[in-house]
Amino acid sequence: MKLYKSFATVGGLTLLSRVFGFMRDILIAATLGSGWVADAFVVAFRFPNLFRRLFGEGAFNSAFVPIFAKKIEGEGKEAARKFAEDAMAGLLFVLFIVIIVAELAMPFLMYGLAPGFDVTPEKFDLAVLLTRITMPYLLCMSIVALMSGALNSLGRFAESASVSIVLNGAMMIATLISLYLGYRAGPEAGVIQAWGVFVAGFLQLLLLMWGMNRAGMNLRIRRPRLTPDVRKLVRLGIPGVISGGVTQLNIAIGTVIASLQPGAVSHLYYADRIYELPLAIVGIAIGIVLLPDVARQLRSGNTTGVMDSQNRSLEFALLLTIPAALALATIPTDIVHVLFERGAFTADDTRVTSTVLAVFALGLPAFVMIKVFSPAYYAREDTTTPMRYATISLTANTVGSILLFFLFQHLGILPQLGIAIATALGGWLNAYLLWSTLRRRGNFIIDSRLKRNVPLILLSSAVMVAALLATSHLLAPYLDHSGGFFLKAAFLGVEIGIGLSVFAALILATGVMSIGQLGRLTRR
Repeated sequence: MKLYKSFATVGGLTLLSRVFGFMRDILIAATLGSGWVADAFVVAFRFPNLFRRLFGEGAFNSAFVPIFAKKIEGEGKEAARKFAEDAMAGLLFVLFIVIIVAELAMPFLMYGLAPGFDVTPEKFDLAVLLTRITMPYLLCMSIVALMSGALNSLGRFAESASVSIVLNGAMMIATLISLYLGYRAGPEAGVIQAWGVFVAGFLQLLLLMWGMNRAGMNLRIRRPRLTPDVRKLVRLGIPGVISGGVTQLNIAIGTVIASLQPGAVSHLYYADRIYELPLAIVGIAIGIVLLPDVARQLRSGNTTGVMDSQNRSLEFALLLTIPAALALATIPTDIVHVLFERGAFTADDTRVTSTVLAVFALGLPAFVMIKVFSPAYYAREDTTTPMRYATISLTANTVGSILLFFLFQHLGILPQLGIAIATALGGWLNAYLLWSTLRRRGNFIIDSRLKRNVPLILLSSAVMVAALLATSHLLAPYLDHSGGFFLKAAFLGVEIGIGLSVFAALILATGVMSIGQLGRLTRR
């Protein structure tokens, strides 16, 4: 139950962050829509944000946390602090070089980030400018990731789970400033948004420094040293970053290819923001909490505890992710219409974005399962195997995205849809490879409780889909009505609430979860 409590702490704060994130994206969609300024900003935000996801949501922790946790348990808190200082010194040294080179070479890098932008010079130039503004965010978030890993290893999850709230708040303020100054769908609005990201990075860093101070783990800046522990961190970290960040790398590849189609980058971004809600709440929460838990149990030789943690994590993930994925695939138009369709975001944008969202959603369970399976490797300091499978998945996704994008473009089908299909299939390929190897090695044995509950979760989700379709049909006149956002949001809430009620009732009736367990989980 302590494990579920930690999941709930991280997931609850992440949910709060995503609520702010939706509010942020509603404002951005109304201000920028899916035009050339929106495309330029999405690329400028995506590049440093890719590194935020790689480092801040589990990939960096896959190498740092096991070493840091062993230092705490084996050598004490002071030895762990010194290791964290050495790791931070090396990280700062490398990142300063990377950022300086990137700032100087940004016009050339843009041909790799968004090759399709060079057709429209003003879009290309704006993307270069905005990315230069947002690049320092990478430095801040990399240090935030290191501090987050240290705090997570100490059993403190609140500070690291709150950093995205700061980002969303800063970007919302930037958007409101744009609206106040009368900038709509213009380059000035994109510039203000980019500066919002810049400021957010330093605010997030201050939050984590405060958390480290509360934990008695202040880190001093020191001269970089290539100690044996730092060498080990580098050896484990490089493949860990690749394998742990496969979801974000898939999205980045999709952005590069989508830049060849006007507006496609923005449509993928808005769809990605919606389907990442359950991914963040469930998958990232599990990834953050499960790794230190499994690492500690392996160190103490508690293999039974390891198996139980893994099975309960997978059960928890599927319990929430399967119905979420099917709901997003069933009523994507209702969701996108209510959240984004206003101002510069048109009905045609809703049609395209909802179609992409429905396909993205089918890959959601796979991306969450990757978060469950990966810690079993990282806790054993095996980052090579996940990296190899991530490389296979990335290759399949890249090839599939390119082929399907141009095939669909030739056939007159939405080319963005090809990217979404390839991304979802790449996620399922990676999840299968990770699971099959764990099973073969005997490191993940599915217990009887999980075998019983998964089919019942699928059955309950299928009935929920039928309820959602019927409710969507009945509420269609109200959702299409010209009423304000809050009225439409209320009807959408009713629709989703009915689906959740049907699912919860069946979960209770079939014994997947008892009323007592549901009550404890809800309270947490």
